[in-house]
Amino acid sequence: MTWFSGTLVFLVIWWLVLFMVLPWGNRAVEDPEPGHATSAPEKPRIVLKFAITTGIALVIFVIIYVVSAAGFINFRGIPN
Repeated sequence: MTWFSGTLVFLVIWWLVLFMVLPWGNRAVEDPEPGHATSAPEKPRIVLKFAITTGIALVIFVIIYVVSAAGFINFRGIPN
């Protein structure tokens, strides 16, 4: 895996994990102000969610890299 393909794989994993982490701990505001969405979270804690996403994505990427580097999965040997 080259650095470019590794970066792309990490970014795809990061985005997938982000969409799984975003709903964690969201609670809607009980009495929203006029003009605000009733489903908007009270405290989105987005920086914490980005940190959690990065940690989980890093663990998943390391697993994928080790499996790929060890040769357990080899896409180059697929016959035409």
